[in-house]
Amino acid sequence: MSAPQLNPPQREAIRYLDGPCLVLAGAGSGKTRVITQKIAYLVGDCGLNPAHIAAITFTNKAAKEMQERIGKLMGGRMSKGLTVCTFHALGVRIVRQEAATLGLKPQFSILDASDIAQIIADVSGNTDKARAKALQWQISSWKNALIEPDEAARLANDELAAAAALFYAEYDKTLRAYQGVDFDDLIRLPVKLFAEHPEVLERWQNRLRYLLIDEYQDTNRAQYRLMHQLAGVRGAFTAVGDDDQAIYAWRGADVENLRQLSVDYPQLKVIKLEQNYRSTSRILHAANTVIAHNEKLFEKKLWSEHGAGEPVTVVACQTPEHEAESVVMKLSAHKFEHRTHFKDYAILYRGNHQARLFEQQLRNHKIPYALSGGRSFFENAEIRDLCAYMRLIANEDDDLAFIRAITVPRRGIGPATLEALGRYAGHRHISLFAAAFEEGAAEHLGGRQIEALRDFGHFINRVAHRAAREAAGPVMDDLLKAIGYEAWLYESCDPREAETKWSNVGDFTGWIGRKGEEDGKTLLDMIQTISLITMLDKDDAELDQVQLATLHASKGLEFKHVFLVGVEEGLLPHQSSIDEDKIEEERRLMYVGITRAQRSLTITYCERRKAGREVRSCDPSRFIDEMGDEGIRRSDRQSKEPVSKEDARARLANLRAMLGNKPGTIG
Repeated sequence: MSAPQLNPPQREAIRYLDGPCLVLAGAGSGKTRVITQKIAYLVGDCGLNPAHIAAITFTNKAAKEMQERIGKLMGGRMSKGLTVCTFHALGVRIVRQEAATLGLKPQFSILDASDIAQIIADVSGNTDKARAKALQWQISSWKNALIEPDEAARLANDELAAAAALFYAEYDKTLRAYQGVDFDDLIRLPVKLFAEHPEVLERWQNRLRYLLIDEYQDTNRAQYRLMHQLAGVRGAFTAVGDDDQAIYAWRGADVENLRQLSVDYPQLKVIKLEQNYRSTSRILHAANTVIAHNEKLFEKKLWSEHGAGEPVTVVACQTPEHEAESVVMKLSAHKFEHRTHFKDYAILYRGNHQARLFEQQLRNHKIPYALSGGRSFFENAEIRDLCAYMRLIANEDDDLAFIRAITVPRRGIGPATLEALGRYAGHRHISLFAAAFEEGAAEHLGGRQIEALRDFGHFINRVAHRAAREAAGPVMDDLLKAIGYEAWLYESCDPREAETKWSNVGDFTGWIGRKGEEDGKTLLDMIQTISLITMLDKDDAELDQVQLATLHASKGLEFKHVFLVGVEEGLLPHQSSIDEDKIEEERRLMYVGITRAQRSLTITYCERRKAGREVRSCDPSRFIDEMGDEGIRRSDRQSKEPVSKEDARARLANLRAMLGNKPGTIG
């Protein structure tokens, strides 16, 4: 943010300590600055020990950025002991330290989505992936809303919910047998723990005496309850959020939490940050005018000192192919004319499926690009293989990790051996790993099978011994050599695929080595950290490439020039939202898209789209009309916004400057 001085509302938000505080921070209004400066104020001016302060964010990326800013602001020494992490990372810390009370061991496993799908398929006896996913989603929603299995059974009002309620308790039991938790448990378990053990809650309240919560509008019921428990009656917290950017209801986020704050804390102080440091006035006017159609919890209007800027342009395209071609041509021409960088541009859309045509056109024009909100690095099979080894090293009761690790690479231990071991372990109520070492297992398995299982078990124990004591990188490298993973990849895949996979493994182990060294962590320390990371910390921002992203993935980002595409009825707003009369969240999504733009915004829509074999005609999104006419240039109908003399002069001057340039110096 380029503002050299704090503005009055920012200053008030930083200094207010007389009770609970809600900072309504509009897009681009400097909320991260307020949080970081408030931490510096609490430590430097008020003498609060950094170890008693927690700043809670929603993404690892936001936590990392905040940590860096605080480091620059206060210096490493001043901020020592400060907690800056996501809700889930805080949950891991609480569950790990209070594991005994929860009946878990400190090195429990955090199971990922595909492990959970596997457990649900096993528990429900149904291998239909879509069905398992739907059951998983329903159980996750209940956990986020703090609904326990017995209550879920009472609430189930359709066939799917009734089935999910039936498996919910069984699913939870299976997780505990594996000494595992799912992502939702990382919030749900601390809430339960604090509700049932007041002495544990008091200990944590004394440890974390001041809370700062970022992106407060994205909290779900469980996260709100956790914050409420930790803040206690004193309400020593600052929540920073924006009801106009609440776009995650589908993920359980509850914008009602904003209303609930003033109910639970009648003395709540509300401070509004309305000065925007990002965008021009015309872009902000379009955003304000659209969002004014939503029912407001708190009135606020963004304004900026960046001048009027270029008009917001609306362009009609005949088809999606024409739209992609037109956007990429405009982007190229704009870059050529204004001598900008590719990283100054973003193409934003409602759904991932819209990216393909834009990717094609960018490749045709040899324009570098990066795709956001796509497949996670951690979903690659080779990374999941290594994570299985790491999980097993940390927690030998993790049966899913045991099965994956012992069969990749193959060691002559087949399904029949694992099935026999599984039957014995089930009968004894112990993990597969423990079962392999029991005397009784020999009665159910052949001598060679037992030997192979125990060899594997001894190998894992040796690595676990080192993992708890040594630097992460070397232990990981030795593990890979010992299991012959590279050779196995080249035997089981074609050369090009093996090369890609091995390169991903190199990225992963290199990152583990660096991170372990930076944070002074052993491999064992890092295993649960890795479970919380959905993407490797690869910094794409430094590369000169156009950013392609869904509107959901674009939140929190900003770009000089934005193309917002596919803005038509049925896409944005999405057809399901129209059918269910949930337009308000879609309007907030449009608002988020508009407010990503700093200098120019181009909105496109298609007149025709293919739907199966049919070609249907499309209507421009209602949100386009809702932006009003002021500051809007519409090429799809007679624009009310004439090109001003200043605009015309500026364009002419730009072209003259370009033509005056020597060949080879443009671009």
